[in-house]
Amino acid sequence: MFREYHLIMRCRLLLALMIVSLGISPALACLWDMDTLLMELKRFPSALELITGKFRRHSPEFYQWRIQDRLPKHAEHPERLRYRDDLAVAYDKTGQSEKAIELALDTHGLKPDRYETLANLGTFYIHAGQFEKGIEYIDKAIAINPNAHFGREIYQRLLVQYLMEMKHEGKIKLPVYLPQRSPPYNSFAAFVLEQQNLKGADSDQQVEELKKAQKGVLGMMRFGKHDAPVLLEALGDLLVHSYEPDEDAKQLATRAYLKASYEAKDPEVQKVYRDRAVAAIQNQTDGSADTQLPLKDLEAEFKKELAEANKWYEELVADEKRWIAEGVDVDAKFREKYYEDPVLESAQVTDSINADQRGTSFLHRGISIAVFLLFAGTICAVVIFGKRFLSRRLKADSTNV
Repeated sequence: MFREYHLIMRCRLLLALMIVSLGISPALACLWDMDTLLMELKRFPSALELITGKFRRHSPEFYQWRIQDRLPKHAEHPERLRYRDDLAVAYDKTGQSEKAIELALDTHGLKPDRYETLANLGTFYIHAGQFEKGIEYIDKAIAINPNAHFGREIYQRLLVQYLMEMKHEGKIKLPVYLPQRSPPYNSFAAFVLEQQNLKGADSDQQVEELKKAQKGVLGMMRFGKHDAPVLLEALGDLLVHSYEPDEDAKQLATRAYLKASYEAKDPEVQKVYRDRAVAAIQNQTDGSADTQLPLKDLEAEFKKELAEANKWYEELVADEKRWIAEGVDVDAKFREKYYEDPVLESAQVTDSINADQRGTSFLHRGISIAVFLLFAGTICAVVIFGKRFLSRRLKADSTNV
């Protein structure tokens, strides 16, 4: 019996050595960081372009041209509401809010229940600092078409309410949230959840609501002033705030806070936004499991993205100036050349990397299967050889006895 036991232990030892030598381990699987920028870009398409400014938008010169182009057309066809809309928006874009409001009110008198006019009026009043009046018209627009622009007006209203709630000494100050002021809310995300009666709701409901709010703020950036610190702060709050580990977007949030710091004029406000960027990137790795991603590394990448976006926009401005000088239809030329939204280079690699990941996944599966088959075959061979060897030794021992 002792010899039999000894031989079995030898077989087990041989098997263990083979397993170690084959390197069979759960580490064969490929690990991916769920908080990388590429994953965030997949969940939040166009967010990086809106933060950097690389998206279809017009130059100040274009809006001056549009005013000159639309004025005679509006005079000849005052009943055509589209000319009125174009002219009013051009006034607002060039800082002439009072003219924009006056024209929109005249249009409102012609057609009181028109959604476009009500939404424009609400926005014009908000840009003019008349928040209560702006909310009045935003509410009327929401009542007519609550799902327009992916519900943008709903979150525009909530953002205005948030700014009014967060006033300090009767004024809206940057950053909107600052702990020292003892404000009622510590972020725009917290305000949204409370106002939508979701403060105590389950995480799935909260995540879905925050996604809608993110889309709403991104819409405001697209159609309003994309580099306004108020919008960038609100976006950062929404992107960093999450109850699910794979639903936030901390690297995009960090970029939003950094961009807000670049746009702010006050050095103290700049510092607060940079501190918020540092907080947002906590626990983000540089690709390894235990190395913190330094803010300076992310900021270096972000500055490259901003440089790319600025170069693209400079070319767009040059195009519009040239078209204006040539006396052509700038609207038509713009639609012809800039029909599709541009994509930053860092976002363009997302699909190719995903394809590489899928290819790598298939490769890893193939390797895993091959190793498993080799491993299983080796075990079978060891077992069969061990049994035969053991049987022969026991037979020999019994003969000797």
